[in-house]
Formats: sequence, structure tokens, C-alpha cells
Amino acid sequence: MDVLGIDIGGSGIKGAIVNIKTGEFVAERHRIDTPQPAKPEQIAETINLMAKHFDWKDKIGCGFPAVVQNGIVKTAANIDKSCIGVNANELFSKATKCKVKVFNDADAAGFAELTFSDLKSIKGLTIFLTIGTGIGSAFFKDGVLIPNTEMGHIYMKNGLIGEKYTSDAIRKEKDLDWETWSKRFDEYLNYLEKLFYPNLFIIGGGTSKKFDKFQSFLTIKTEIKPAKLLNNAGIIGAALLAK
Repeated sequence: MDVLGIDIGGSGIKGAIVNIKTGEFVAERHRIDTPQPAKPEQIAETINLMAKHFDWKDKIGCGFPAVVQNGIVKTAANIDKSCIGVNANELFSKATKCKVKVFNDADAAGFAELTFSDLKSIKGLTIFLTIGTGIGSAFFKDGVLIPNTEMGHIYMKNGLIGEKYTSDAIRKEKDLDWETWSKRFDEYLNYLEKLFYPNLFIIGGGTSKKFDKFQSFLTIKTEIKPAKLLNNAGIIGAALLAK
């Protein structure tokens, strides 16, 4: 069975038709810039454009950069605040004339990793982080997803919010080289390590493709590795959850 998976980010909205049995893309991934400001109606229209690009008329799964409970948006960090309280399931379904289900973006990406990697066999706590415009998180306890964690929004000891200190957007904004940025990221990881004592960190999002550029600078004791599905995990997970 194929499902259109869409990953809504702070800077870009990416989509692809996904074979949910294999996790493979049936058609080449397509990207559209996230509308600015990222208000509900504008996001809905962009999702409709994505569906039209693939001439899609069936189920759609969307990863959304917010806490999402039963399709209702509860937070808005890297999107417009007017998204809070919106029933995204209903809004996006109406815009596309397809059945759309919306989930937290990091949960979707983490669920894809859970399905197509060895996460199910890992005992204890795994923390999955997506590093992009912001920082998303997904927790897995003994291979079971704990939804809607927001570790990018925690306050660190330096008084700054995690994603405002060490997201990939901050790296680009401040033109930090990888070594300098990795020290910030390492500080953030050490903070999470002392709070939760996880068995494993997995790094997803756009930064996962550059893992070799900063891995050697990290000092945490917890095992850390890049996501198997890299930056495609959000699309694949959204499609899986939609089914």
C-alpha cells in the first residue's frame, strides 16, 4: 500500500509517495518552501499543492512541528501562533479533499526509525532528536514510542532554550563552523544525558547527513548514531502513522 507522506518543517515542506511495507519512495521527493508567515490556511494550501504535484487522491500523513493531540495543534514554536487550537486533520483534509492525519514531526520520524531499524530490540530509553530549523524529540522506552516530548524547548543551565542555542538554524545564522557548533550541541546532549540517562541517542533531521562533521567533537558517554533513514524519516513515518 502507498501513502503520501509529508514532513512540514520551519523552512521547507517535503513530500513523497511511500510504500509503507518497505519504507521506500515510490516517486521522487518534492520540496516546497514553508509559507511565511506559516499560518494554518497557507500551510493547508501548500499541502494541497503537494498533493496536486503527485496527483494524489488517497490517504495523506503529515508530520507537523508542534505537539499534536488527536489532530489538534497544541503548540507553535517554528510556525505561526495562529496554528494553536486548529484541528489540522480537518483543515488539511478539507484543503486536499483527501483523508489527512497529522502527527508531531519528530514522533513521525522516530516511528519510521522504530519500524525500519533495530530500535525495537533496544532496551531502556532511546532519545531520538531531529536537528533542523528547531529541535524535535521522540522518546522510546523498550521500543515503544512515548509521544509529544518537546526536548528542543527545555531551558538549559545557561538560561537559553535548547533549540535557540544549538539548532541547525542557529549554526547557519551565526555562521558557526562544525567544531564550534558541536560544542554547543555537546553541551545540550550532556544536559539531556544527566536528566534522563538514556541508553542511546539517535540524530535525525537535516543534520544527520553531516554526522561525520561533528561526531568526533562530542564528549557524552551515551552511545550516539545517525538515523538510518536520515532526513527522509519524517516523510516515511508520517505515511506509516496515517495508515
